[in-house]
Amino acid sequence: MGKEIERKYLVKGEFKPFATKETRITQGYLSSIPERTVRVRIKEDKGFITIKGIGNKSGASRYEWEKEIPVSEANELLKLCEPGVIDKTRFIVPEKGGLKFEVDEFYGENEGLTIAEIELPDEDHSFEKPGWLGTEVTGNKKYYNSYLSKKTYRSW
Repeated sequence: MGKEIERKYLVKGEFKPFATKETRITQGYLSSIPERTVRVRIKEDKGFITIKGIGNKSGASRYEWEKEIPVSEANELLKLCEPGVIDKTRFIVPEKGGLKFEVDEFYGENEGLTIAEIELPDEDHSFEKPGWLGTEVTGNKKYYNSYLSKKTYRSW
């Protein structure tokens, strides 16, 4: 299994002029318990199933396994998911040193929420924070997509 190391931030400013790509994403959860989150995702014309383990103490690192599956299978699995589908557009914003921010702009019951994540080679890796980046929310479970699928941003 691979390890995902990322930091997560709220977005406070205009990032779209710096984006090089945008992708619409629909996703649901077959299991949303922290010890083994199982996500089904459709990203443009591709389907994925992802299993994530529980995060470490800081919330920046956890195990992740992902496999591409046919979109038809992803659509069938979405029908089996727990209530609460996530609908968002992901923007890719390149950063120095080959890093990139994935900025998610949410719709539906999570509209108004925009979160940026940056995957890092290790937890202590430093990077330049752009001006549009807001408060860090790494490890704050209420900003996990699996949480947002149940307790939406609009209900806070």
